Amino acid sequence: MAKADKRVRLGHNWIFSNEVDTQATSLSAFRPGEIARVVDDGRHPVGLAYVNPNALICARLLTRDVRAHIDSTWFANRIRRALDLRARLYDAPFYRLVYGESDGLPGFVVDRYGDICVAQLNTAGALELREPFITALAETIAPKGVLLRNAGSTRALEGVEALDQAIGDVPEIIDIREGDMTVWAPLRAGQKTGYFYDQRDNRLRLRRYVKPGDNVLDVFSYVGAWALSAFLAGAANVTCIDQSELALEFADRNASGIDRSIDGLVGDALEVLRGLHQERRRYDVVILDPPALIKRRKDAAAGERHYQRLHDAALKVLKEDGFLISASCSHHLAAERLQRVALDAARDAGRRLQVLERHGHGPDHPVHPAMPETEYLKALFTRC
Repeated sequence: MAKADKRVRLGHNWIFSNEVDTQATSLSAFRPGEIARVVDDGRHPVGLAYVNPNALICARLLTRDVRAHIDSTWFANRIRRALDLRARLYDAPFYRLVYGESDGLPGFVVDRYGDICVAQLNTAGALELREPFITALAETIAPKGVLLRNAGSTRALEGVEALDQAIGDVPEIIDIREGDMTVWAPLRAGQKTGYFYDQRDNRLRLRRYVKPGDNVLDVFSYVGAWALSAFLAGAANVTCIDQSELALEFADRNASGIDRSIDGLVGDALEVLRGLHQERRRYDVVILDPPALIKRRKDAAAGERHYQRLHDAALKVLKEDGFLISASCSHHLAAERLQRVALDAARDAGRRLQVLERHGHGPDHPVHPAMPETEYLKALFTRC
């Protein structure tokens, strides 16, 4: 692994297939998920990794200790360390418990909803190691139910089959405690792990910008967590836009829990925004929180154009000197580019943009300092 030596020595945990000396070690000799001992160009030990000969990221380091035994005890130690951090940060067991490489568990993601866990096993190695991992999860927090899934985008890159397996008592609907909010979400029929903890702190920050009587627009609302926070800040009306009718049903259910009701609009965000503009509907605060529009580097230009169109449409329904909260969970769109998208949209609209705050995901999504891939969320709080 001559090409990877410096990067891996500095702490990065991925090895790419074009960095492997295949004359010394043929990748085809490994089955997907098999654990291998990694050495550098000088044949010095680097650590243990699981291998996928069919993927561009052909190895992910589990540990720098080549003598380690990757068993349930090893997993339990990693999970306990992750748990200790979350228990210190949050007063209730609702958070991202395991965040992949940042918690020393590459390919594993776990969101915790009280005594229910949703685990994404996103790589061939994670799937191969699922039994000791689930055993360790049971030993550390003893959940009543665990739902095993994997993410579609990573699944395609890894060449593994879809996973949707329930262990124990897994409900169809979950209730989440987020600060002073109770949010209901569909688990089995919902998106990804059922909910998005990464915007938790930003949803709380929203409240300083929403004043009593405001009209708020929540675009890509999913189950309306942003909307609920806006209502709690005093918003008079909140309009939610989402392609999923089920998501909007849950958004209205969540609002009804505080005796409010959303205006839910089902459809493509751009089309609905353009329709609102034609109806001359205007909002004091607009939240733009789309799914990842750039999943691969080669899609960056097209994805950025999509972000640009969304910002152009959002500003047309934002009142003068209103607040736009703009987010991107696309790793391949840097914070500076997102800010430039917002600036270009403001300039095209003949308006002046002020960036008030810039944030990312919360501390239950810790960033691995040697792996920029673990830092993906950008949230801009702006006035325009």
